[in-house]
Amino acid sequence: MTERRLRVLVGKPGLDGHDRGAKIIARAFRDAGFEVIYTGLHQTSEQIVAAAIQEDVDCIGLSILSGAHNTLLPSVCALLKEKGASDITVFAGGVIPDDDIPGLKAAGIGEVFTPGTSTEAIVEWVRKTIVPRAA
Repeated sequence: MTERRLRVLVGKPGLDGHDRGAKIIARAFRDAGFEVIYTGLHQTSEQIVAAAIQEDVDCIGLSILSGAHNTLLPSVCALLKEKGASDITVFAGGVIPDDDIPGLKAAGIGEVFTPGTSTEAIVEWVRKTIVPRAA
């Protein structure tokens, strides 16, 4: 029996209307052989978590440029925990100041990728870090 392919949800929380980076990373994940679910723009934390649970994903990649990362990203982690799905790893990318990264990691974000990080580095981190959940 073959191992299940990684399932990644790419989400755009909040009012951020810039999705070019999310689409680029979604394509990189697809090209790497992952199954990708893209939620689209203007998603609430609740919508992202509901989609992640419904789609039985292994991880959630959140793209954020709006400056609301200290509110929106921890809320996704908190909702996953509340719903009994804290085994779904959350990581983020976008315009996030270095000073905010330790607080985000303390809130449950597995990794934060800032501008200039290559798609290859992000794909490699996912490959090394995320284990496919049981089928």
